[in-house]
Amino acid sequence: MNTATARVRAAAATAGLVGALALTGCSGGDSGDDSPATTSGTPAATASAGSGAVTGSSGKLQGSWITTSKGTVVALVITGKQAGLFATGGTVCSGAAGTEAGMQMIHLTCTDGSKDRVTGMVDSVSGDGMKVTWSGELGQETYTKAEGGKLPSGLPTALKQ
Repeated sequence: MNTATARVRAAAATAGLVGALALTGCSGGDSGDDSPATTSGTPAATASAGSGAVTGSSGKLQGSWITTSKGTVVALVITGKQAGLFATGGTVCSGAAGTEAGMQMIHLTCTDGSKDRVTGMVDSVSGDGMKVTWSGELGQETYTKAEGGKLPSGLPTALKQ
């Protein structure tokens, strides 16, 4: 399979996922607040995977967020204090998101044992974007908000041949 075909399949799979999430009400509202989330330092490497130790609301984090990382499309969905992450290739993670010790945090446990996105600290969040620094080697990822079941612009597309 060539790279263009793989990109089309990844985008189609993500479109279906985002559409399904939008239909089930997993797309959250936008507070319109572009202020950064409260942060200090890096995510605690000692936090247990998917501990869900969040105590406050997820507020501005709510919604469906999309990024591409190492050739993989990643969808992060936050509803209430619940969080789910889905990546092309089969990674499925669930956990919690919200305020913890004055910081906006995400804690996930992945069914395939992946440790790439276990504990994430939200560096900033706005109406259309969010930056999360994950503990471990993955580091920072920038997500784009998906609205109304539509994919955000800027995702890879197939080249016309």
